[in-house]
Amino acid sequence: MATPQSPITTPDILTTTTGGCPVQHATPADTDGQRFALYTPEFVADPHRAYHAMRAQFGSLVPVELAPGVPATLVVGHAVAVRILNDPTHFPADPRTWQKSVPEDCPVRPMMGWLPAARNSDGATHARYRDASVSGIDGIDLHSVNSTVERVALPLINAFCRNGSADLVAQYAFPLVLEVLNQMVGCPDEIGRRVADGMAARFDSVNPALGMQMLKSALMELITLKREQPGNDVTSRLAQHHGGLDDIEVFAQLMSFYGAGFEAQRNLITNALLLMITDDRFKFGDVMGRNLSTANAIDEVLFNDPPMANFCTTYPRQPISVDGVWLPADQPVVVSLAACNNDPEIRGNQDSSIGNRSHLAWSAGPHTCPAKDVAYLTVQYAIDQLFDVLPDIQLAVPTDTLLWRPGPFHRAMASFPVVFSASAPVHIM
Repeated sequence: MATPQSPITTPDILTTTTGGCPVQHATPADTDGQRFALYTPEFVADPHRAYHAMRAQFGSLVPVELAPGVPATLVVGHAVAVRILNDPTHFPADPRTWQKSVPEDCPVRPMMGWLPAARNSDGATHARYRDASVSGIDGIDLHSVNSTVERVALPLINAFCRNGSADLVAQYAFPLVLEVLNQMVGCPDEIGRRVADGMAARFDSVNPALGMQMLKSALMELITLKREQPGNDVTSRLAQHHGGLDDIEVFAQLMSFYGAGFEAQRNLITNALLLMITDDRFKFGDVMGRNLSTANAIDEVLFNDPPMANFCTTYPRQPISVDGVWLPADQPVVVSLAACNNDPEIRGNQDSSIGNRSHLAWSAGPHTCPAKDVAYLTVQYAIDQLFDVLPDIQLAVPTDTLLWRPGPFHRAMASFPVVFSASAPVHIM
């Protein structure tokens, strides 16, 4: 049994469920089901404070609520996370048994519900879906990503560069990532906009059921279009894959591609930009340009504040003991990529993660993100394009007044107001 730890009083981020806690933690604090709530404004405003309190009170496995009345275990220990992510036999990703116990209107159910996709599968089924997804993604020419981003970025920058101010979420990161993804999957603008709106609703857990309906309608329309008019794009390659995926299976893989690509990339762009304009290490030097590169900023954000903060959910097949904690069967075990990356056991006294890519932001094991190279390049080129045109961008409000979007899964700014020297539009070739 673990040594009892002194509880930390954090009433604004703790909730208590009645009826006892189904996760038997080896500390006195578990008796009445005290849980950290991942949906409160306090958590969203300062998640790292919450992770610190979680680790101090519970160790590597923490009882949480993803939404009111939806218990889960959050993994905040790096070593435990790596073990779980590499053990799909004991920690499968299939949520179907769990979701039978969750009401239809549960705000996180559309985000976590089962689809015939690689991320919800294991074994031979996972291999079939992942092979199709990898084939679809590998057809993207990495050498063309820079030119694709440039074609999308410059008109967006030209639309606000004369103003001397902008919201980099609404006016840059959101439309840029959407259009780049649309081009990669062969998606017309109108369908892509419906996909984006539906995806945002799912992640924010505000109106997730409507978001899921919007997504399915839009993507099924895209699949029908690509079966009739195939092209050199991700959707067509999925539809034509030798594994013979039906429309629902193609839809499920596209859901994963858009979900990971759209939400993660736009948040990584803004989170890295925030670091670069508020940290003196990334300010312009006198001769060599910025003292640290965009790649350095991306790496540091992926370590410290990854855009998908809590994800990679698994559901143990049967009760299992990990680190002195009994995890119940079929209850979500969510890996906190943000907390695990900042685990003192691996970080020690290290203040910076510059140049270190050993983080878990892309997950690990059989479900490692297959699109990480495409995503990384898209984010890097998007940031470089912006600074090439507007090198003196500054935050327009104090950092501590920035608003972050609700939801237990992502780390995403609601808006990103900046100011800069007004500039003439860039000539587009």
